[in-house]
Amino acid sequence: MKKIFLLLLSSIFAFADLKGINPTQLQEMIDKNITVIDIRTPPEWNGIGTIPTSKKIMFFDIKGNYDIQKWLNDFSTYVKDKDQAFVLVCRSGNRTGTVGNFLSKKLGYKNVYHLQDGIKSWIKEGKEVIK
Repeated sequence: MKKIFLLLLSSIFAFADLKGINPTQLQEMIDKNITVIDIRTPPEWNGIGTIPTSKKIMFFDIKGNYDIQKWLNDFSTYVKDKDQAFVLVCRSGNRTGTVGNFLSKKLGYKNVYHLQDGIKSWIKEGKEVIK
């Protein structure tokens, strides 16, 4: 029984949880060269703008469809291994919550962050966006 419990306990800690951050924390991380991945759609990038240094890799299209293999191939261009820290950004934090949990809990990425309340919170704090 103890062996089963220890195995379950170790599997719980094998993968890190998604960590939510605010715009101030994100700016500090950007200043230290963290990779920022914006998973929104092209119309959102063009309409609202993006955080400087963001890598634009759409996850869900306008209809909510996605191609996980294509996205992971694009993603691997910027995130080279499962220990590398990165931040996901979307409009309000919902999509990044879904994608971030998938990356951390199912694929084993250990340093997954997402901007809570999305780019809306970044803009609300008067932070720079580029179009």
